[in-house]
Amino acid sequence: MPVISAPHAFNEGSLFVDLESIFGHRLYLKCEGFNFAGSIKLKAAKEMVESAEREGSLTPDSILVESSSGNLGVALSMIAASKGYRFLCVTDPRCNLSTKLLMEALGSHVHVVTDLDAGGGFLGTRLEYVRSLCASDDRYVWLSQYTNAGNWRAHYRTTAPEIAVHFPRLDVLFLGTGTAGTLMGCARYFRKWHRPVRIVAVDSVGSVAFGGTPGRRMIPGLGMSMRPPLLDEEYVDEVVRVEEADTIRTCHRLARRGFLFGGSTGTVVSAATDWLARHGTRDLTAVAIAPDLGERYLDTIYQSNWLQDLYGEHLLDSARMYTAWEENSASRTPGRRHRA
Repeated sequence: MPVISAPHAFNEGSLFVDLESIFGHRLYLKCEGFNFAGSIKLKAAKEMVESAEREGSLTPDSILVESSSGNLGVALSMIAASKGYRFLCVTDPRCNLSTKLLMEALGSHVHVVTDLDAGGGFLGTRLEYVRSLCASDDRYVWLSQYTNAGNWRAHYRTTAPEIAVHFPRLDVLFLGTGTAGTLMGCARYFRKWHRPVRIVAVDSVGSVAFGGTPGRRMIPGLGMSMRPPLLDEEYVDEVVRVEEADTIRTCHRLARRGFLFGGSTGTVVSAATDWLARHGTRDLTAVAIAPDLGERYLDTIYQSNWLQDLYGEHLLDSARMYTAWEENSASRTPGRRHRA
């Protein structure tokens, strides 16, 4: 099993997967899905809630409200339940059903907007609904993950140092871009590090986070229908955009080797392996971040009817071809041992 881990492997941020045996490139994947909220968003949620409490804007009578496509909503649901706050998550039809049910099981209310915004996405509509709630009742407290500095500070204080401890000779770091919290926190940290680290931002085709033409995006997590207010491109060395079809193929290829990850991970790994192939060196120490695991995507990117309806029946042909090739290669080559 291609896994390396530090002692206490299920402490937050300590588990890494070596993907070289799957993709042929030395790439370490930092798995963030092993906390109680199931994703990296727990870090940002905790930082933003605690900051609001320190500032006095969040009181026992407050009603937390946030726009989220899924994972932050789950993280805030968990924190709100543990602290006794009420929470309303504003989401859209791309939110996975299992994610919505999980938030509701934790006692949160979920509002799904259905009208597209001017950019062809739902984010503008979600934000408009949140603003209207806050204007109607001053008990609503909007953390605003899109503008809240606590979003990036969480990763400056936790995610980036965790990577640095494990990889003191890090050369390149691949980071998915949604709100840009993870990207900016890690990029700011490694800008001050003892050696240069190339920061590669990963975005979805159809997202306008870094400019470009808006397009259909069906997989929640990465990508934005507006420029992220937290984004400062001065910290970014390169941007790689990934088609959703490649995201799905990568997810299925990982799953056939025993690793069930979410759509954001498929996007980041697809970008990273393509980048490493183009740069043609095996001497680099490369790390990518997997924001969550794949259980919440079983009815979407791992569901045949959903895939065929949106992307066509031949989408996974190449993924199946790679899997067959890998199985044949494994039968001819002695297995590689990995320490755990």
